[in-house]
Amino acid sequence: MGWIASIIIGGLAGWIASNIMKTDTGILMNIILGIVGAFVANLIFGFLGVSFSGIIGNLIAGLVGAIILIYGYRAIKK
Repeated sequence: MGWIASIIIGGLAGWIASNIMKTDTGILMNIILGIVGAFVANLIFGFLGVSFSGIIGNLIAGLVGAIILIYGYRAIKK
């Protein structure tokens, strides 16, 4: 997958995660959350033997990872 597609999918995943978790983040933060979230989810699920591929798989990985990051940030912030 190319860089532009990764940014678009990351932005979409971050936006969906921010709506699910009820956060008010901007478009840049959504993109960062989605891309870093995809990396985190692939790392965690890689240890469990699960891999994601394709656009839908990367969107799911980005979404799950972004939710994990938002949850972790909230847990540390309290």
